[in-house]
Amino acid sequence: MRALLKIWRPIQIARTMARKRRGQLVHGWVNVDKPLHLTSAAAVCIVRRAFDAQKAGHCGTLDPLATGVLPIALGEATKTVPFVMHGSKGYRFKVQWGEARTTDDREGAVTETSAHRPARSEIVRMIPRFVGEINQVPPRFSAVKIGGRRAYELARSRKEVDIKPRRVIVHALRLVDIVGPDEAVFAVDCGKGTYIRSLARDLAASLGTVGHISCLRRTYCGPFRDCDAIPLEKLARSCHMNSLQYRGSDGVPIDLAACLLPVARALDDIPALIVTKSEAGRIRNGQAIPVLRTDNRQQTKDFPNHANLCALLDGQVIALMRLEGRMAQPMRVLNL
Repeated sequence: MRALLKIWRPIQIARTMARKRRGQLVHGWVNVDKPLHLTSAAAVCIVRRAFDAQKAGHCGTLDPLATGVLPIALGEATKTVPFVMHGSKGYRFKVQWGEARTTDDREGAVTETSAHRPARSEIVRMIPRFVGEINQVPPRFSAVKIGGRRAYELARSRKEVDIKPRRVIVHALRLVDIVGPDEAVFAVDCGKGTYIRSLARDLAASLGTVGHISCLRRTYCGPFRDCDAIPLEKLARSCHMNSLQYRGSDGVPIDLAACLLPVARALDDIPALIVTKSEAGRIRNGQAIPVLRTDNRQQTKDFPNHANLCALLDGQVIALMRLEGRMAQPMRVLNL
């Protein structure tokens, strides 16, 4: 981690100068394994610098105290970010019972304690209450906006924060392990906008105690999995290299180009619409095309109205479309 920060600091200092240099046209996804104590924004800067890319963005912020999957989009892949953001996410987290904290994780100050420690049987009985569509109040230290300001800004200034509950979806919640009387490990599959810190806090309260997140790791985000994620340190070491190939600490050559996944990786779950060259030309000009042609009537007949489609020409993604009646309307055209 220290080595990573040594690389990050000069990048941070040079950011103003770096803006003058446009970088290369690099398009695709990088599935990064974010380490502890680094912000998501810093991770994006490191990846962008490693690939010398003009444009970069990420899917779903991970707190500095969280690790795991952070998909980073480069170039035209940034146009597909919303499709990953709206997908399911998975986390593995550890709850420490007996202490409530201001941030609902181990970074905050202790605000309340409890001597009660829930038994395994109690936890198992309570879990079903937190599966499905549930109400959840985001943490006081979160990025939700209240009156135009972020909640964490108000909390840091010691102002009263009245955060309204919101509906979120938890697809599955499992008790993985009991780590002594004070800690338990869980795994969760959830939808967009679910705060794991709030889930831990509310689960503890329902069990007659208080608690906070002591460890959090994102295991997947949409189609990106942690088993395939690239440690950020490997990419960071390439920031000072002139070539796309360099040697890792074990002496094995690492090809950065091989770390770049295709733009279409984010669109695995979106139905494909095969188009002709003439239709592709119309799409690139922002024009809608009919979908109920003789050659594709079978593939489109089951699509619901307003469904998202992925227009393909010779296997290459050219646009993200939306079905409007019998026409497919371009939403985002990809310049690949």
